[in-house]
Amino acid sequence: MDSAAQDFQPRTFSIKLWPPSESTRLMLVERMTKNLSTESIFSRKYGLLGEEETHANAKRIEQLCFASADEHFKKEPDGDGSSAVQLYAKETSKMMLEVLKKGPRVTAESEAPVADTPLGPVDTVLDISGGKRAFIEADEAKELLSPLTKPGNSYKRICLSNRSFGVDAANVAGSILESVKNQLTEVDISDFVAGRPEDEALDVMRIFSKALEGSALRYLNISDNALGEKGVRAFSELLKSQENLEELYVMNDGISEDAAKALSELIPSTEKLKVLHFHNNMTGDEGAVYVAEMVKRSPNLESFRCSATRIGSDGGVALSEALGTCTHLKKLDLRDNLFGVDAGIALSKTLPKLPDLVELYLSDLNLENKGTVAIVNALKQSAPQLEVLELAGNEINAEAAPALAECLVAMQSLKKLTLAENELKDAGAVIIAKSLEDGHADLKELDVSTNMFQRAGARCFARAVANKPGFVQLNINGNFISDEGIDEVKDILKAGSGEADFELISWTLFSTPTYLL
Repeated sequence: MDSAAQDFQPRTFSIKLWPPSESTRLMLVERMTKNLSTESIFSRKYGLLGEEETHANAKRIEQLCFASADEHFKKEPDGDGSSAVQLYAKETSKMMLEVLKKGPRVTAESEAPVADTPLGPVDTVLDISGGKRAFIEADEAKELLSPLTKPGNSYKRICLSNRSFGVDAANVAGSILESVKNQLTEVDISDFVAGRPEDEALDVMRIFSKALEGSALRYLNISDNALGEKGVRAFSELLKSQENLEELYVMNDGISEDAAKALSELIPSTEKLKVLHFHNNMTGDEGAVYVAEMVKRSPNLESFRCSATRIGSDGGVALSEALGTCTHLKKLDLRDNLFGVDAGIALSKTLPKLPDLVELYLSDLNLENKGTVAIVNALKQSAPQLEVLELAGNEINAEAAPALAECLVAMQSLKKLTLAENELKDAGAVIIAKSLEDGHADLKELDVSTNMFQRAGARCFARAVANKPGFVQLNINGNFISDEGIDEVKDILKAGSGEADFELISWTLFSTPTYLL
């Protein structure tokens, strides 16, 4: 290999990452506070913490994690600090989850004080998912669910995830749940038969289904139960009785064609559904047709996720057309399927019907240039308000760059753009970077890793983000950038007028963990 070739080996963009500045640490505390106190799938599961409580927890977490990471860094003073940052982020994530799982300071009902007028009911959550994942027997089930048996309790939300119920434990739980089902609004029974033989697991599902039949739930999570068609039909009584569901999660459940058909048949009304998530199933094209039927009957859908479900071109077209009825959709996640160009074109015809779209995840769909261009041309006119756009892994090259650039110019609200694992090279990189240079004041994250560009492309992307006030992360890893090119990128970023701390520019783990955003 000659010296010129050696100059253009893939390199990682690296800088001195430790210690973080004081303002960076304060920013992390603020972001943790916001995430811990914002309503999300986690708050529905564990309870929503108040702002004062979350701020105190965020400060405590940051101080403990910084001290631990700093001690780690001192043991390897010649390093770049990357391992310290990893430890900092990992421990921060872990402790945030611990805080969430504990829930608000008051999660169970206290003894009622004597009062002249009756107190209003308190919305509480019973969560037994904390601790070690394990089988539970009848006695333990009785103890864990005992708060639901207290007279006058007002539990509305329950999470029984992460514990494996056998038939005896299920019979105990079923009796208790039946006594409170009329007050329940949110039920999480994800991952509650792990490790059980199929026949026993199905019996457990039937017991819970019968116990909860007739409840008026707005939220139901039956994910991570390896349901298949038999499992879906085991929940028949529960599913058929639901008229008011607003959120339904059926993720990692082995939802095949027959299972998708059963689910579509058993839920009598999806008109109130706002959230429908099908991530990581084996739906395929045939199953996608039944999912599409559910989507057509869900005009109020705001968040739809059907990622990693093995859906190909025919299913992608059916699903894309069905989404046209969901005119209130704000978040659409179709990542990691086999849509191809035709499904991409079908989706492009639907996107103009979704005026409220804020987040769009279309990575790894085999869109190629033709499908991508059709989609971005539609977005250019219909979705200037888009805040998140992901198009990674779609074989996009420089030919599609002008259309994509025009679309990005229109998206001045963009906060996160992901174009990783494509084939932009320098020619495409320069065009895309130029479209981001002016405006885009809210842009915070840009991922253009593994795109075959060299020094020129890297330099242009650095210029595009250097002066943005809140920018925190640029990922240009896995490209062909020389040492001189890396030095230029560093100089451009350092010279920029952006307010974000430089430590945040290229280190993904330094921002708040993705699963809590």
